[in-house]
Amino acid sequence: MAVTESAVVPVGAPGEAEGARDAGAGAAERARAAHEGILRRQSARESAARTYARALPIVPVRARGLTIEGADGRRYLDCLSGAGTLALGHNHPVVLEAIRKVLDSGAPLHVLDLATPVKDAFTTELFRSLPPRFAERARVQFCGPAGTDAVEAAFKLVRAATGRTGMLAFTGAYHGMTAGALEASGGATDVRVARLPYPQDYRCPFGIGGEHGAELAARWTESLLDDTKSGVPHPAGMILEPVQGEGGVIPAPDAWTQRMREITEARSIPLIVDEVQTGVGRTGAFWAVEHSGITPDVMVLSKAIGGSLPLAVVVYRDDLDVWEPGAHAGTFRGNQLAMAAGTATLAYVREHGLAERAATVGARMLDQLRSLASEFPCVGDVRGRGLMIGLELVDPEGPPHRTPDGPRPAAPELAAAVQRECLRRGLIVELGGRRSSVVRLLPPLTISDEQASAVLDRLADAVSAVSATAPEDRRPGRDGARGAVGPE
Repeated sequence: MAVTESAVVPVGAPGEAEGARDAGAGAAERARAAHEGILRRQSARESAARTYARALPIVPVRARGLTIEGADGRRYLDCLSGAGTLALGHNHPVVLEAIRKVLDSGAPLHVLDLATPVKDAFTTELFRSLPPRFAERARVQFCGPAGTDAVEAAFKLVRAATGRTGMLAFTGAYHGMTAGALEASGGATDVRVARLPYPQDYRCPFGIGGEHGAELAARWTESLLDDTKSGVPHPAGMILEPVQGEGGVIPAPDAWTQRMREITEARSIPLIVDEVQTGVGRTGAFWAVEHSGITPDVMVLSKAIGGSLPLAVVVYRDDLDVWEPGAHAGTFRGNQLAMAAGTATLAYVREHGLAERAATVGARMLDQLRSLASEFPCVGDVRGRGLMIGLELVDPEGPPHRTPDGPRPAAPELAAAVQRECLRRGLIVELGGRRSSVVRLLPPLTISDEQASAVLDRLADAVSAVSATAPEDRRPGRDGARGAVGPE
């Protein structure tokens, strides 16, 4: 069932077979030495800020679809997908062909914000994919190439349009790593943004969950905005994620999202929806806002829209377009290769119904993972939308929160151990959530049924192995990094 390949040595004369084995063993040893050397040099040369490289000590050299091959010859199923960037997986043929076409055409690769046929094709395909009511009055701003750049541009836009400065954001949010984006994210320390409760069932801030918990969260938002003594001035905008990704894969209830739209619209507060990770079919709709049917004022887009290459845009309602020429710019806002790859990706997802397939495959995977949760008490919750899936690991022996049936304490050590065991089994997963206790799956939308089964099998084996391991064996690596142990 595993979607991997192994080298096959042809059978010949005994001497030939021995020679082939010796040569194969020598090649494997050289590959492993090269792999270890690259990791050593990375550790010695790169910043201590590196993240994925700590938990995933692999050296990718080839990749196709869901599969990555490391310098040591091992193959992995990649359910990280560039943190959701690779909607079509690695090196999809339509993406490679789009890039080659631009390279072979002699077209300029860097043009700042000048109009080009490549850019025109991308903008046309992007507008074709947007929710119709939003697209009919939309403008697009090309900004720096990362999602956090688009968030910064969106904040700057609504502040310029409204003349106000404050922002509303939600607990557990993640909007990027630049200063303004961090202020609106859940880990902010120097806060100039009013923080609102984000509804969730498993760890509801009001201890209730469900529709009632979401209603209380909406009422709190209304009270904060309407209470003249709340200490929160009339804000320039509100930013929300339809599914909190780094916050632990928490889908917003559709009814609550609709309430946020009603609340902001009634008070002339622009609503910014961060679709950096949820967009391009990831959640089972082309854009996650389509689940609730709302029309936001601003959408922040990146990751998958570049087809694996750096690209980010802000799309917003035309009456917010108050920019003066040059009021917001960026040297790398005209990446022609990214636009070509993005056009191909957007069109392929649309034409092949991959959003609908993500809904079907994701629902099937969630059902099977919930069966896993019933078998292993350390899996506290399984949640997600489409192919954006999370398993929260908990301490089954820990005291329940608030009620006898309440959630158990988060278990980041268990989650890190599951991630390591997955890697040993050739499966790449990410961690997220408040205490890095959520194992996250972000497979490409092109994942086959066979591959989905292989992913679930390896994950189930990893959870089973960790559940059978004594607590003292679940320590992080010596340097304090999660998953410092490499694949066996």
